[in-house]
Amino acid sequence: MTTPSPAIELQLPDGTAWAVGVSGGADSVALLLLLHQRPGLRLHVVHLHHELRGAAADADAAFVSELADRLRLPCHVRRRSEIEPQMRNLPHNPSARYRAIRFELFRRIVASEQLSGVMLGHHADDVAETVMQRLLRGSGYAGLRGIAERSDIDGLRVARPLLNLRREALRTMLRQRGQAWREDASNQSGDYLRNRLRLLLTGKPELTESLLALSSACRDLHNWTGRMAPRLDAEFAAVQLARLPSILARRSARRWLIAAGAPARELAPAVLDRLVGMAADFATPHSQQFPGGLNARRRAGRITSAAGHVPS
Repeated sequence: MTTPSPAIELQLPDGTAWAVGVSGGADSVALLLLLHQRPGLRLHVVHLHHELRGAAADADAAFVSELADRLRLPCHVRRRSEIEPQMRNLPHNPSARYRAIRFELFRRIVASEQLSGVMLGHHADDVAETVMQRLLRGSGYAGLRGIAERSDIDGLRVARPLLNLRREALRTMLRQRGQAWREDASNQSGDYLRNRLRLLLTGKPELTESLLALSSACRDLHNWTGRMAPRLDAEFAAVQLARLPSILARRSARRWLIAAGAPARELAPAVLDRLVGMAADFATPHSQQFPGGLNARRRAGRITSAAGHVPS
């Protein structure tokens, strides 16, 4: 006899009209069913056909369309070749490239249907895998927070309501409801680091719990630095930055650079340390270039910024 799984409660963001990214896999199917049973939500199913796996990809798209039809939800299925040619400056890395295309599709549907944003089916095991991957790459505490429950990606509002739930709990729920899902064979390939980490963590549940605890601690630390790091004016006294503990100095430097126009994704710790170094050590160059063509200058003990290149 099957023991009923506990009721799954979702903490939903504000807004009643949302796109739902549905690949056909268990996680996104579970998210769609859980959202569908909540009254008052207007949902649009969105699926990108990546055109990479032949008949299997065709079957994924058909499965998602049939599921949306059964739930009486509008469904938007688009092929990669419909989106990609209109995009510029796409990453060369395939995973990053396909992610960018997916988010462009979400952005278009959200805009055309006047939705609040998109909901995605990432869960706690995805958080653990992300933290492990970033540990291996030497990420700092900000990266080790894992996956954000709420985020804004180039103007697109993204929500992930399943981050407190485990992968197996979602699959148990689907089995009990008799709901099938699609399995992507490429998820079993050892060619991808993410898949190898997933296999490792599946056999070591205690490691998953430790990674989730690390994620929570890093999130708390990030929130604390956000409260404690002072906000610097467009022109500030170098001593304001130089006297801060390094963890707070980096956070203040990051805020200042973003406010001055530097792209957030290009502000690695080494970049932040250059600005902190300018404030602390007057033997460093008085004018330095930062990402986004930003030029920071130190004069008479004060630091200002301007767009443009550092003069030779």
